[in-house]
Amino acid sequence: MKNIILTGDRPTGRLHLGHYVGSIMKRLELQNSNDYDEMYIMIADSQALTDNYDNPEKIKNNVTEVLLDYLSCGLDPKKCTIFIQSAVPELAELTFYYMNLVTVARLYRNPTVKNEIKLRGFEESIPSGFLNYPVSQTADITAFKANIIPVGNDQLPMIEQAKEIVKKFNDIYKGNLVMPNALLPTNETASRLPGIDGKNKMSKSLNNCIYLSDSKEEIKRKVMEMYTDKDHIKITDPGKIEGNVVFTYLDVFCKKEHFKKYLNEYESLDELKAHYQKGGLGDVKIKLFLNDILQELLQPIREKRELLSKNQDELYKILQEGTEKARQTAKKTMKEVKQAMQIDYFD
Repeated sequence: MKNIILTGDRPTGRLHLGHYVGSIMKRLELQNSNDYDEMYIMIADSQALTDNYDNPEKIKNNVTEVLLDYLSCGLDPKKCTIFIQSAVPELAELTFYYMNLVTVARLYRNPTVKNEIKLRGFEESIPSGFLNYPVSQTADITAFKANIIPVGNDQLPMIEQAKEIVKKFNDIYKGNLVMPNALLPTNETASRLPGIDGKNKMSKSLNNCIYLSDSKEEIKRKVMEMYTDKDHIKITDPGKIEGNVVFTYLDVFCKKEHFKKYLNEYESLDELKAHYQKGGLGDVKIKLFLNDILQELLQPIREKRELLSKNQDELYKILQEGTEKARQTAKKTMKEVKQAMQIDYFD
């Protein structure tokens, strides 16, 4: 059996550091590993419209923004197929058929869906399209016969529900839909990078992000605003590491060579932490160190993004070619599904 990867993002805004460490780094690793046969990266505009139906312009404008972030980080359209979800209508058709295989009660029980409903304040008036998100995701996965789905732990209920739908389809219709498997992150901190406020996961809607395209000045401003330890008032005060956003980010991004470059009085992060916990190390110093690290990471991404953004025709060509390739694959799956369901009337 082929190893086929499917992953993607909702185009509701530019991508941020949480996306980078939570998914893009893994995609780059997979892309360059040669341990797969096909890799699909979906710009999930249809799913984004389920809770942005009244603002389609927002979704449209961010499709190319997400693509720019992908390309500037190193995702290569020659090695992976980047496509727009809504431009592959077979995905919507598959969703419609799969909706018959799951109850409304089961959708409401999905922990990820329940959490997202609460987060968006949909308790009293949830759009049916949003409730059907797990069904739509199953359609996306099965259309490309993907068996490797990189997700965070919070998305595991979605994969479990996709497995239920696949099993039910295969049992009822004697079909051969491929069973998906979750590829979980090895670094849980990276997969749920907190926002600069320290209160939540980094999120566009909460305005607590550092974007991959942020300017040098914006990055520094946001780092200097980061939550540290409310009791660390004086430099001489002992400081806490737990819950301290700066040290959380240093755990994710700091490498040993960064100390030689930017903070050579320390040899390791453990030594820096020990000094902070003991007292005698100010927040400004650790924030400036983190700023240097993030500037080093993001500057080449930002510069490449600026260069790529000057050629809109090339961006649309990448999307068009990727979407056409994705659609041809989805068409083949759609034909097999209709044959299994005995609704291929004119074939």
